[in-house]
Amino acid sequence: MEPCRCPWCLGDAAYIEYHDAEWGVPLRDDRRLFELLLLEGAQAGLSWLTVLKRREGYRSAFSGMNPEAIARYGDADVERLMGDARIIRNRRKILSAVGNARAYLALRETAAFSDWLWDWVDGEPLVNCPRALSELPVSTPLSERVAKELKRRGFSFVGSTIVYSFMQSAGLVNDHLADCFRHPAQQAAQPGGNGVSEAN
Repeated sequence: MEPCRCPWCLGDAAYIEYHDAEWGVPLRDDRRLFELLLLEGAQAGLSWLTVLKRREGYRSAFSGMNPEAIARYGDADVERLMGDARIIRNRRKILSAVGNARAYLALRETAAFSDWLWDWVDGEPLVNCPRALSELPVSTPLSERVAKELKRRGFSFVGSTIVYSFMQSAGLVNDHLADCFRHPAQQAAQPGGNGVSEAN
């Protein structure tokens, strides 16, 4: 029997796999967090599934999501990316990715990105218990504060809604529905379960 899942992922195998293995799992690796933030910015105005299905294309087109390499991109690289059908060819989003790589490197001169990010939630995921998708917010006062600080540090395409989606994806916030098998309460109830594990 299929487990109970958050209904937003149903209907597409890639979405289901992402929901089951990644969404809401605490992520503390700087490079993977940088990649996720870049992809969340690319999502603006689109569905996450649209971006998810292009993730490998992004990794290939953007130097393996290496922030040091992306930060060195110039006009020729931007034009190359504008012609790459594997990604979303939006000039503002491409320029944002370059600028965000530079802002990320500047932030990392003072702290690991993961440490800086997780400090906003005191190092532990905020676990909610929504009963329906209609109960999920698109942003919160916390995502407003994080977005404001990211913008102050030079990041772009980091509005409060994008930041909240990023926090959900990276597991800083766990918004699996209460009856979803990936909710920590459901995980703990399974034999040998102890809640949500960390991402590798």
